[in-house]
Amino acid sequence: MESVLKIEHMSKKFDDLIVLEDINLSIDKGEVVVIVGSSGCGKSTLLRCINGLEDIDEGQVLLDGETVNPGNRNLTKSREKIGMVFQSYDLFPHKTILENAILAPMKVQKRSRKDAVEEAMRLLDRVGLAERKDSYPRQLSGGQKQRVAIVRALMMDPEVLLFDEVTAALDPEMVREVLDVILDLAKQKRTMLIVTHEMSFAKAIADRILFLDDGRIIEDSDPKEFFTSPATERAKRFLRTFEYEK
Repeated sequence: MESVLKIEHMSKKFDDLIVLEDINLSIDKGEVVVIVGSSGCGKSTLLRCINGLEDIDEGQVLLDGETVNPGNRNLTKSREKIGMVFQSYDLFPHKTILENAILAPMKVQKRSRKDAVEEAMRLLDRVGLAERKDSYPRQLSGGQKQRVAIVRALMMDPEVLLFDEVTAALDPEMVREVLDVILDLAKQKRTMLIVTHEMSFAKAIADRILFLDDGRIIEDSDPKEFFTSPATERAKRFLRTFEYEK
């Protein structure tokens, strides 16, 4: 398989706190990698470093062989190839759903409004929101806003999609509608890195599971193997927190 994204010996500190330590990772084209671990283990920071939103102290991130590290002269071009969806949506409240979707491709990629609108409507229709194109974010549910955020990321035609706890701020009834969109992207063979606490979703969508603990990848395995017989005691303890007994 063709490696799209590579991380080599990446480390990240906040002051004296080591958040990520010697991360090495290779993601193939079309692969879905799910990152799990306890809160504070470095999952979100890892995604932000991959996207160049956080500087790194050591190592490098390579997308198609190009360095993504902040400070690299090709950073802006590289980041266009990485779409990121946050748990907080970050939609512009004063713009309609359609305007939110077409803004970046028109401003950054200099695409025509006609082309951007056609693409946005196609994607909005795919996620069931074409009829809400003239609505404002305040008029949508949390699940609908998150689906718009996914459309906005797809509008840039990224090579890699990063999802950071995209269902964490949603009511349980809204979670499924967002996860269904991501499952559909997996069927399209989109390359994705997904941080989630939804273990059943991780089982259903992942080609690989990464388990982070204290800023290190301590397991990188097949989903079935991870969920049935994790290799480390730390992972076993983590998975037991999702088990309930009467």
